[in-house]
Amino acid sequence: MISEPILTIKSQEYGFHCFKEGKFLDEGITLQEKIEKNIRFGVQMGMPEETARNMCNAILPKLKRWRTE
Repeated sequence: MISEPILTIKSQEYGFHCFKEGKFLDEGITLQEKIEKNIRFGVQMGMPEETARNMCNAILPKLKRWRTE
């Protein structure tokens, strides 16, 4: 029995808004482009730009898709 829903596991690996049905929704985008895109999205949702930038820079590079180690 799986203790976490698959969606949660995939969200931790790739990000909920990035990966669907086994593929990336924005194939070909760089990490920096994705950070900027997500900052704009956060600002549109009412988040201060600095908060969005800090959050994106802290989270996105750690996702499986972007890790370099």
